[in-house]
Amino acid sequence: MSMVKHEKTAPRDAPLSETTFIGWLQKNLFSSWINTILTIISIYIIYSVSKSLLIWGVLDAVWVAENRRECFAISKHGACWAGVLIWFDNIFYGRFPRDQIWRVNLGGLLLVLWMAPLWLPRVKDKIFIGLSTVFLYPFLAGYLFAGGDKGIFMQVMTTGAIVCLIGNTVHSILGMTSGRSLPEYLIAVLGKEKASDGNQRNTLLAILAVAYVVVYALQMGWTVMAVPWSKWGGMHLTLVISGIGITSALPGGIILALGRRSRLPVIRVLSVSFIEIFRSVPLITVLFMATTMFPLFMPEGFVLNKLVQVIIAVCLFSACYMAETVRAGLQAIPKGQYEAAHTIGLGYWGMMAFVVMPQALKHMIPNIVGSFIGLLKDTTLVSIIGLFDLLGMLRAISQDIPWRGLHHEPLIFGAALFFVICFAMSKYSRHLEVKLSAGEKH
Repeated sequence: MSMVKHEKTAPRDAPLSETTFIGWLQKNLFSSWINTILTIISIYIIYSVSKSLLIWGVLDAVWVAENRRECFAISKHGACWAGVLIWFDNIFYGRFPRDQIWRVNLGGLLLVLWMAPLWLPRVKDKIFIGLSTVFLYPFLAGYLFAGGDKGIFMQVMTTGAIVCLIGNTVHSILGMTSGRSLPEYLIAVLGKEKASDGNQRNTLLAILAVAYVVVYALQMGWTVMAVPWSKWGGMHLTLVISGIGITSALPGGIILALGRRSRLPVIRVLSVSFIEIFRSVPLITVLFMATTMFPLFMPEGFVLNKLVQVIIAVCLFSACYMAETVRAGLQAIPKGQYEAAHTIGLGYWGMMAFVVMPQALKHMIPNIVGSFIGLLKDTTLVSIIGLFDLLGMLRAISQDIPWRGLHHEPLIFGAALFFVICFAMSKYSRHLEVKLSAGEKH
């Protein structure tokens, strides 16, 4: 009887690789006459659409032309990608001066260099690297993009960003080559390994101070041409607005979520009111209110440009939505985790930082990335209030006299860009879920 039972259960436990391709097709696509008809219809629709897109977008497409009329003369039924190619720089950089585009490219390269250690396996202190990216990189990139004279505050923050970037880079190289961190390497080189913790800390602070003074002296004479915010546009502007909104959404959402769960009535009421007000109105309304009402609350003579107003509005809006995501993650943590944290002597902030919040964030990864993707797409609304972001530049192509009426090709190109970015974010979130074992049953 045991042999018979084993024979019955063996096919069920057999690995998937043993299933033939024909059997898989029969089981999933042709299991009944209704499924067979639906499969044939679906294949025909996919074939027809793919063939039409291939002919229109590739085979009959025009890639080189001076204007839309010339595109029609070459091919009446194909896509006119020539207009998109001619506007390529405008799509990505807006009206940024062409001889200064290197600053935008350098800012993107520095971001990649800054964040690369987060994906290197042997690098230590990745939390510090991530925090430095959030709080210091915007000052360095902001000056690269805006330029002009640096005030004292911008000089101080830019110097800190440069020092941190150099330190992160050296720290990453040491981690990949020797497995040690930069502080450990400096202590070993100076022969302070047997010194007390206080002595080692003071030594590292002295080295940091010297490096800061040297970089500050060197960067004082570094200036770049001022570029007004009205020249920013295209994909560059979209990434600036959405990037700042994304980086501020999570910390802002955590603060608001904790405030909403606070036992202090004043903090709880203020947090709830703030969240519900911003969640009850669409983003376009918040943008219009920001550009019209912010100046009324500013002191006399203090002027915020429209870009800063939009960024503030996007940050507040995204933080309120993120607050509900964080609150849901906190409620998913069992009460025993809170009690265990209190048992080992942790206070409220220690409990949240070391026990509760790390577990909650793992459960919130899909919702957090979903909010980030939604925010990236929602930034296209800024084109309605006069900012020429990616969507604004794509729409401007059809208004250019040589390319008047060219609507489909630019919008399809923009849709492809958004798909690539959003798909990459989605796949990376799935990678994090698998890596952190979030949402899996054990």
